[in-house]
Amino acid sequence: MAIPGNLLSATTETIDPNTSGWTSHLNCSISMGIGGRTGGGGCLSVRSVAAGEMQARTVSSYPITSGTVYYAFADSAGASTERIGIRWMAGATELSITWSLTTMASSANWHRVSVAGSAPAGATQAQVLLSSTETGPNVSHFWENVYLGEPLRTLGNLLPFNTESSEVDASGWTPVVNASISRQVPVMNWAVNNYLAGGQTLAMTAVAAGNASILAVDRPTVTPGREYLAYAYMQPPTVASTAWIELRFYDSNGNQIQATRSVLAPPTPATGMYRQRVSDKAPANAATCSLAAGLDGASAGQVLRLETIVITAAPQLQSGTVVPYADGSFEQGVAGWTVVSGVATLARTSPWGDSFFEGAYSLAIASSTASASTIRSARFPVTEGVNWRALLVAHPDAGSWSTVGVRIRWYDAADTDLGASTGVNWGMPGSSWYALPSDAVAPAGAAQAAIELVVTATATASVLHVDQVVLWEVLPQTAVEAHSDDGYITLTLREIPVDFYLSLYRVTPDGARSLVRGPSGLIDMQPIVSDLLVVEDHEAPFGVPAYYVAAIRNADGTTASSRASETVTLTLADINTCWLKDPGNPQRNVKVMVQRAPDWQRPIEQASFVVRGRRNKVVLSGRRQGLEGELAIWTRSDEEREALHLLLDSGNTLLWQAAPGMGVADMYLSVAQITESRVGTLAQEQWRAWTLPLTEQDMPTTVGVNGAAGRTWQDVVTEFATWQDVLDTYATWEDVFLDRRTG
Repeated sequence: MAIPGNLLSATTETIDPNTSGWTSHLNCSISMGIGGRTGGGGCLSVRSVAAGEMQARTVSSYPITSGTVYYAFADSAGASTERIGIRWMAGATELSITWSLTTMASSANWHRVSVAGSAPAGATQAQVLLSSTETGPNVSHFWENVYLGEPLRTLGNLLPFNTESSEVDASGWTPVVNASISRQVPVMNWAVNNYLAGGQTLAMTAVAAGNASILAVDRPTVTPGREYLAYAYMQPPTVASTAWIELRFYDSNGNQIQATRSVLAPPTPATGMYRQRVSDKAPANAATCSLAAGLDGASAGQVLRLETIVITAAPQLQSGTVVPYADGSFEQGVAGWTVVSGVATLARTSPWGDSFFEGAYSLAIASSTASASTIRSARFPVTEGVNWRALLVAHPDAGSWSTVGVRIRWYDAADTDLGASTGVNWGMPGSSWYALPSDAVAPAGAAQAAIELVVTATATASVLHVDQVVLWEVLPQTAVEAHSDDGYITLTLREIPVDFYLSLYRVTPDGARSLVRGPSGLIDMQPIVSDLLVVEDHEAPFGVPAYYVAAIRNADGTTASSRASETVTLTLADINTCWLKDPGNPQRNVKVMVQRAPDWQRPIEQASFVVRGRRNKVVLSGRRQGLEGELAIWTRSDEEREALHLLLDSGNTLLWQAAPGMGVADMYLSVAQITESRVGTLAQEQWRAWTLPLTEQDMPTTVGVNGAAGRTWQDVVTEFATWQDVLDTYATWEDVFLDRRTG
């Protein structure tokens, strides 16, 4: 799969099936190598002609805009160190080259190199340069997975690209105490599709023995009461010291008012990058935030490296959960969990990555004796009279456990204990991770709830690990809602199992099943990546009761489970109107008034032959074709007229839907040359008469529904300093929605 936003062709990016995208630039020859990381298995082999630096470059020069930051990366392997560069061009003239730092060591294993820089004045094109310095002739260096384009940044990150990645420079960071800041390129083997990770890392060096720390310069705006998550990949020193990150909040005067620290528990020896998380809610008077990182007990010269540094709104471990991320994930400690009774002790698992279901840590409950203990969470806000579900995952790590009881304890607004639910006792055989749910209705007066675990060990020195704890109001697993005024049905699927595949059907009274359209086309064997799926069905028929069937399938296509929705009906209040829709761009759909339905024709290819001696001709016919005719409609306002033009501009296959009983079934069609006429002589008259020549088409199957794909206004605000920058980058608000940039 091509790297999103790559200016390079797929062949140039992956060197599959050939090396046609590359050429020698200095002291080298190129050929096809084997053992690449992407699907085709090929890679670029650059072989030195003589000892010294050799360079290969892209054959093509790619159009760029001066003043814009561009990013390039590649995966490399060889016997020497390497670097990557962006060569800025004005036509055939080289203006300058922006080089990455050289890797700190060589490696025969694949590792990442990268660079970013602003295109200089006058630059109109760019090339990618791949460079290594070899000790002799006929030495090969290998390259693959090459990208050139605009910076790739974490969706939703409040920090800008250079603070997240330090690919341009280290200006996004400042020393706080006993630290100097630089950039380094250690040998780092990232996953081939981890496009957010680069080669250049932020390096903090302890100037002298003692504590050392640095702080991000940026102060993004936060919303009081909202929970935020910060994380960074950290490579700590191999010599003992304590590495940490800290989420800090500031008031409107820039005063620090809260700091939440999360300490890394690295494996021994710590040789890789480890993603450490920290989360907390912004206090009531918070205006901005930032991220700090550091070492406690550092030796002089010790280095802490950071990569992919992010501050974002904290994710929900379960849609609708009231449990904060820290209390449900245990990434920075045991949070608000306490031992109410019994001999159990609580701790975060260690080291990093030793035992987890989500993130890199879990809660370790240790019992020194064969006995029962009660563990309780902090209190979380709930609503009385509705059903709530507590859910966690757990696995026995040592010893043995007979049961784990899960229940919910209720409290009123004055912290009065209203008692606990009956709960569910779960057996704990083996050592797998088990999901342990428990439902209960909040009693009258309940305003808070805590999750309680009654764990019973049956052996000494028993350890139980718990992770991904959530508490949420349980809504219907499947819900449908008709939006007749806007011409679509919303289908919501909750609690669908991830790592399975989904096929989604719309079923009408005649028993016909139609696949429903999603972002990647018709939803058929689509991988399930979230427990929540919301689909807008803009192709549902009007006036026809319909329901939806979700088939959850295994990888081989067999059905693991299925569920059906309630029946719902879209209505079209005015039978004189119809909908014209673009299946891939529902934001362009428009409702218009019908003047006259088409008189249909059905062409057929025929050839007739006169046979001597026969009275009748011999006629050979092909298959009769679909409907063709002219639809006459009115638009009643300038807004309708502009909306219809926008719909028709693309030339896409459209869907025509009329009211039931009008003698016209829903139809996919293409529209030929249109005629727009005035209905009177008055210039101010807004009504227009349209003639649309229609040709029936098959339902498009691969067209996906365009959407924001997770982008929010926060991404726009983070990327662009002013609204003028937004106006300069996007032609329409639809382009902002779809992140479709000019040029």
